[in-house]
Amino acid sequence: MKTGTKNFLFWVKALTIAVVGVILLQLFAFSSCYIPSSGMENSLYRGDQIIINKWAYGLRVPFMTISGYKRINEKPLHKNDIVVFNNPLTKSHQIPADRHEVFISRCMGLPGDTLMVSSQYSLICPGAQVNPDHKQLYVYPKDKENAIEKTIKKLDLERNELIGYNKIGYVRSFSRYEIYLLGQEIPNLQIKSILPDTCEQVHSLVVPGKGRNINVTRWNITFLRNAINEHEGKRAFILNDTLLYVNGQKVSSFVFTKDYYWMVSNNSININDSRIFGFVPKDHIIGKASLIWFSKDSEAGLFGGFRWKRFFQSVQ
Repeated sequence: MKTGTKNFLFWVKALTIAVVGVILLQLFAFSSCYIPSSGMENSLYRGDQIIINKWAYGLRVPFMTISGYKRINEKPLHKNDIVVFNNPLTKSHQIPADRHEVFISRCMGLPGDTLMVSSQYSLICPGAQVNPDHKQLYVYPKDKENAIEKTIKKLDLERNELIGYNKIGYVRSFSRYEIYLLGQEIPNLQIKSILPDTCEQVHSLVVPGKGRNINVTRWNITFLRNAINEHEGKRAFILNDTLLYVNGQKVSSFVFTKDYYWMVSNNSININDSRIFGFVPKDHIIGKASLIWFSKDSEAGLFGGFRWKRFFQSVQ
């Protein structure tokens, strides 16, 4: 065999091994994910590229169409983990979970947890253990707008645009840490959360767990119906906004066969989280966001906007 032919076959073999290796890593160990929106700021920014650790909660065996749901070396999720998962709310029950759209959020409710939520299902009580980077809506007097804008630029608080206004003043979203920084820079800031400061007007929401009997209330009935229809293999519907029927029978409670989780966006103005798609079952969990390996502002042009300090930083 000629030397040129040997070299060609060597490189074909090497390239094939490399491609197969990358595919196997993607399927069985780690994969990369691009952050397209601001829903997880200030933990993850739009334009971040992250590594997903698929073994963090046990490896979900791929090709669920063939193998069904199986998980190797299963491990528990922890509250405050930033989790990558498949969309639990779809229009077709026939599509396996691993082919659904991929989402990322912070896990704020474990199976059996009782969450205290507002009428919009936002976690609002101190007991909810909201992360310091979790953004909420704040209002401040109009005469503070110039000072707020200047301080945002000075502190380099990314993508903090004016949302609107109400009868009190202007509205923006900030994390608790950002509020602390603003307060250090602006005397007599006079800024307050739009959400209530007490738990007097909140409601309890229990996260379903395997074998747990969950009572039906007006605050969870829609989420229960969706979970039962999508993930419990039964037909459920709501009558007169308050009555839940499962397989044609009215029920006041339901025993779930899976563990579920409540996922929350850091940025409260981005509601692409459990407030929209409801409880996330364990079989939809892909893995844990573990490392930012690349970060660039997508609006900064080809050669600008690189966030060098975020390269190879752990996801917090």
